[in-house]
Amino acid sequence: MTNWLEDPIRWIAEWLYSVLVGWGILPSVADVILMITGAAILSTLALLWVLFLIWFERKLIGRIQDRFGPNRVGPWGIFQSVADMIKIFTKEYITPQGADKVLYNLAPVLAVASVLLIWAVLPFTRSIMGVNLNVGVVYIVAVGGGGVLAILMAGYASNNKYAFLGASRAVAQLISYEVPMVISLLVPVLLAGSMGLNDIVQAQSVPYLVMAPVAALVFFITSMAETGRAPFDLVEAESELVAGYNTEYSGLKFGMFFVGEFLHSFTAALLFAVLFLGGWRGPFVDQVPLLGLVYLFIKTMVIYFLIILVRASVPRFRIDQMMDLNWKVLTPLSILSFLVTAVIAKVLEGQFLFQVLGLLAGNVILLVLFMEWGERRNKRNRRPMVSQPRPLATPASDETSMAQS
Repeated sequence: MTNWLEDPIRWIAEWLYSVLVGWGILPSVADVILMITGAAILSTLALLWVLFLIWFERKLIGRIQDRFGPNRVGPWGIFQSVADMIKIFTKEYITPQGADKVLYNLAPVLAVASVLLIWAVLPFTRSIMGVNLNVGVVYIVAVGGGGVLAILMAGYASNNKYAFLGASRAVAQLISYEVPMVISLLVPVLLAGSMGLNDIVQAQSVPYLVMAPVAALVFFITSMAETGRAPFDLVEAESELVAGYNTEYSGLKFGMFFVGEFLHSFTAALLFAVLFLGGWRGPFVDQVPLLGLVYLFIKTMVIYFLIILVRASVPRFRIDQMMDLNWKVLTPLSILSFLVTAVIAKVLEGQFLFQVLGLLAGNVILLVLFMEWGERRNKRNRRPMVSQPRPLATPASDETSMAQS
């Protein structure tokens, strides 16, 4: 049996298994009970964690924008999220006339479920994970599409033109940004030789952020776009579409969309830490496996801080700017990054130190050349002004006034 001090969670799981089998329950049934219990505990903790994320993000954005943020309910406003949760539970449920009730009610559930399903394959430590799928990366891409489907269902089923327009924007934005994101995901898969997330973490004796910084940058930007938050929040541009795809929602259904949004943003940071920062790897993690959870949390919070910083400081893109960034910058850059990584990794195979230095140098050179090409292209294809500036009216000089008189 596992040592309690080395891995307490595995020790508890093995103890519960022995208790259930001792009660005469079949081993296969005991495994199913433990899986359901673990999934329920993980989902509950993730949803409760959203309360902290809401307070943390509001407080941090307030400081960035020279405001106080929540500071009334509880010390430092830490109970503001609890008050908001209680309030939203008491709001009236309203279903608009003409709405497709099945899709309308299913959309907010799917928005949260599509994020929670990703947590099922995330390795929190060497041994703490839902399941170590050997196709974990493919699984993440597949279930992540459920969030796009939830937005489309919400807009279509609401029987509202503004909501449907917001959902239509989701097709252009979220699906388009999946292309460079999936290509950038191929880079850690290529370097690790596996699509299992725990295998990718174990292969990172050097974090892939060092070996593939371009792919990491593309994944970071596209992950923010996939969450549909500022500066990529065209899906629910309040000033243009009332509130976007969730215009007709109220009460807990309305709140579930935002629970999914906050949790999706944190999950994107968690995925980045797993794929490019070594996940749970760190000093003394072999002796004390639970330390891996601490290392993963620290790495995730650093990336989450950067995501919030971008949200609080960068203005919203126009729709044409957003699509240009995707198809003219991120997509070709991700393809070139994958090709450069594949060539250098194959040429320097078996020479680890030279491979790391070669990959780093190749990515830096690629990024510099791509930025130089983009700068020249922008100068060559600069858009003409719609109209020339009008001449300014200037007061006439004394000599001109005398001549006119």
